[in-house]
Amino acid sequence: MATIFRDLSYRYQWLYDAISRLAALSVGGEGRFRQLALQGLNLNSDSQILDLCCGSGQTTAFLVKLSQNVTGLDASPLSLQRAKKNVPNATYVEAFAENMPFTDHEFDVVHTSAALHEMQPEQLRKIIQEVYRVLKPGGIFTLVDFHAPTNPIFWPGLSVFFWLFETETAWQLLKTDLPGLLRESGFDVGEPILYAGGSLQVIVSSKA
Repeated sequence: MATIFRDLSYRYQWLYDAISRLAALSVGGEGRFRQLALQGLNLNSDSQILDLCCGSGQTTAFLVKLSQNVTGLDASPLSLQRAKKNVPNATYVEAFAENMPFTDHEFDVVHTSAALHEMQPEQLRKIIQEVYRVLKPGGIFTLVDFHAPTNPIFWPGLSVFFWLFETETAWQLLKTDLPGLLRESGFDVGEPILYAGGSLQVIVSSKA
């Protein structure tokens, strides 16, 4: 069940941006947060990149600096409207992540930022399978999302944030073995890198 603050944050861009900036302070600011999962990637101007669940284009803005072939996908018409205004030099597609209108082996990189925690378990499995399908052989799937804190000091802050802005799917993700799900779909998965007392995880995986 969505909270009133969650609904308001999606309705008003200024509120969503303020929440994003506040939450990102734990890793050094929003700019650093948006690039956590992009570090070390071998990208060039011809790389075909998909920003999955791109929202209003917060990470898309960084991706277009790395390649001239960036596509943002999101199921929300309002988010895409904002993304087109915020980052006009990308291509945008309105669709659900579990049923992407792309051909097989289309992208070199698929990236998603703080979106998988919004998915139901079966939906999450389908999304991972779709990502595997649209990636080229050897392509990279990189993501950043929540993780159960390894430092107990971070539990109260994360719990309050979830209570105000998230749904039960965010809690479910904390119990989900994302690397395991990725391996089930055929990905080669690196060891997750944890930030903010373990409350954020970055996973980089490749299509075998």
